[in-house]
Amino acid sequence: MKPVILMAPRLPQPLVARLEERYTLLGPMERSEAGFVPAGAEEARALITLGGIRTDAALIGALPGLRLVLCYGTGFEGVDLQAAAARGIAVTNAGEANAEAVAEFAMGLVLASGRKIAEGDRYVREGRWTGNAVERLPLVPGLYGRRLGVYGLGAIGRRIATRAAAFGMEIAYHNRRVAEGVPYAYHDSLASLARWSDVLMVAVRAAPKNRHAVNAAVLEALGPEGEVVNISRGSVVDTEALCDALERRAIAGAALDVFEDEPKVPERLRAIPSVVLTPHVAAYAASAQNAQRQLVLDNLEAFFAGRPLSSVVA
Repeated sequence: MKPVILMAPRLPQPLVARLEERYTLLGPMERSEAGFVPAGAEEARALITLGGIRTDAALIGALPGLRLVLCYGTGFEGVDLQAAAARGIAVTNAGEANAEAVAEFAMGLVLASGRKIAEGDRYVREGRWTGNAVERLPLVPGLYGRRLGVYGLGAIGRRIATRAAAFGMEIAYHNRRVAEGVPYAYHDSLASLARWSDVLMVAVRAAPKNRHAVNAAVLEALGPEGEVVNISRGSVVDTEALCDALERRAIAGAALDVFEDEPKVPERLRAIPSVVLTPHVAAYAASAQNAQRQLVLDNLEAFFAGRPLSSVVA
């Protein structure tokens, strides 16, 4: 008899097909809550979810057979790790599987915002390019020689720093502690990093203590020439404070791939022309998705074979 697996979100079809070859797959769940557990889920030995989806104590309690939670992406902030540990449930994530893809997309957002690529696209599409003047759009500072402050120098943050350095940018960072073996200057507070930065890159792991870490004071410190790029989680940036700063031109612009209440994006934010908005797709490269899918499959195989798991977070 095939082991039972429960998926909370709708997973990519190639992964679903592979899972159904070896497991009885239940889901997706209408809502990731105890009251929406499908019939037969009491037999589920593993749950596949996303870090941004709640896997709370009540849901864990409604799955008596559960022994493994697999977060398809790198985030795991929605999982109640204490409740999982109390039941002896292992929790894994995607580790560094999508780090390269997210880092390259982050630099794409830096370019899109700093070089006004979306604005140039609109300029052409709206038929405003009609003359042969040298100056068609306002001049921008460019990236060379500019300062990139990385908030969260983890697997993704380090890769962003490497790519930004290749553009001739100067790099500094803020972490909970000094990172070993990196050539970048360390700032002991986010406000200090923001004051130093021309571009503030938000790459920190989502956690309750990081909620609204990029607040009005940090944005004020960033200053009128500064830009914010967020490929972390929407909760890290105070959306209202960001809108205030953009509307007052207290900062120059922003580029966001993540939002506080996805998929809802406030109309106020969508109305600001100095913001580049993308629908949480930084990890949507074939290489990253293939690696994430394979890691899920490998961890399931290891779990049922009694072998050590990869990318264990709890």
